[in-house]
Amino acid sequence: MNIIDPRTGKPRLLVLVGPTAVGKTRYSLEIARRWNAEIISGDSMQVYRGMDIGTAKIKPDETEGIPHHLIDIRDPEEPFTAAEFQKLAGECIEAIGARGRLPFVVGGTGLYIESLLYGFDFPEAPSDSRVRSELKHYAEEHGAEALHRRLAEVDPESAARLHPNDVKRVIRALEIALETGETMSAKVAGFREPRESPYAFCLIGLTMDRNVLYDRINRRVDAMIGEGLVDEVRGLLRRGVPPEATSMQAIGYKEIVPHLTEGLPLEEAIERLKRDTRRYAKRQLSWFRRMKGIEWVDVTDERNLIANLEAIHAIITGKFEA
Repeated sequence: MNIIDPRTGKPRLLVLVGPTAVGKTRYSLEIARRWNAEIISGDSMQVYRGMDIGTAKIKPDETEGIPHHLIDIRDPEEPFTAAEFQKLAGECIEAIGARGRLPFVVGGTGLYIESLLYGFDFPEAPSDSRVRSELKHYAEEHGAEALHRRLAEVDPESAARLHPNDVKRVIRALEIALETGETMSAKVAGFREPRESPYAFCLIGLTMDRNVLYDRINRRVDAMIGEGLVDEVRGLLRRGVPPEATSMQAIGYKEIVPHLTEGLPLEEAIERLKRDTRRYAKRQLSWFRRMKGIEWVDVTDERNLIANLEAIHAIITGKFEA
């Protein structure tokens, strides 16, 4: 297959999205093998080393020899942004195409995927160290919840998106609102202004019956606990990763931290994790359903794997070989 689309002159890009636990990893391996593709992770938390169980990261012996990119590229103490993903994924796409293979982005982080497909511009917002210091002091004196309530007063949309313990991002959102008079949520909406994609992409979304998905999520959480998620989080804390680090705000980590640091019963932490994961899946689906050009495939019935794959291959053929 030609890596450059002859009609547009743009690089071809295959993209598979869907909510957590829908089965993206399983399908992606079959698709990659069929289309001579290399996979680029579109997950905001799989970039972090040592965060394997909670992010459902594919194990090296499960890749079936298919190259995977943008996994384990940051230490959990380091931040990672959509702008960085956009840049690094773009470089991966170019390198994979140069090898004569099809770049294939697989993930569930909507902002990352959309910013890549449409080349969002991420302008630097002004930063005032004095304001930031005052907000840090306020958080230390009154607590993260109080700081989060301040954000909710000026930018309720960002407050709904950010966990109170994600102090760094809460401070940043407040700083932007105070310094510019414009909320972070408004800036994100501005990023999403319609624009032409630099890629000739085929965008496929996996979906399934909500009750089936929620059952899969609950079973996945139980499996993660059985695989040692609590010990994984304990190890990150022991190595000095602060609970307020961006990486530790990931679902699967921020729910377990209170069990280890505040005595929250494990059963309650697990129920919070299941609830938060279900809510996250709902937000993922809402984000993806707003995206244009997505072709949905219902994968509710696991017994229909072959038929579902045939439907996916037909979509790709229609897009890239018509």
